[in-house]
Amino acid sequence: MTRWAPERSPEQGSGTVLVVAAIGVLLVLATAGFQLGAAATAAHRARAAADLSALAGATARQGGGGGGVPCALVADVAARNGADVIACSLGVGESVTVRVSVEVSTHWPGVPDRAVASARAGPGDAQSSNEPPSSAP
Repeated sequence: MTRWAPERSPEQGSGTVLVVAAIGVLLVLATAGFQLGAAATAAHRARAAADLSALAGATARQGGGGGGVPCALVADVAARNGADVIACSLGVGESVTVRVSVEVSTHWPGVPDRAVASARAGPGDAQSSNEPPSSAP
């Protein structure tokens, strides 16, 4: 007795290929989403570290710490927030400008692996204290 076998379609198995391709696309999109989330988190951490470091430096400068004391405090506060200081400069008056970087936790080819942020804290770059503030007409 012979068994009856259905005819095989030339398209049989093509659904498997499409499902595998769809899974591959979803994996790439998920990985890109994780990278985007990690980059956003690092950018927020860099901004927070820059803001806090600049405030600490300006506070130290206003308290009488001149020379390298504010920038040493800036480096300490940045390190406590997981950031590296790129630049610290003392501005006009008692202001401090800080630039920090934070490492992005995941790496993707062609995307920077560090988030960089800058902040300035202290009184505004005012005119000479002997001049009255200008008023608008």
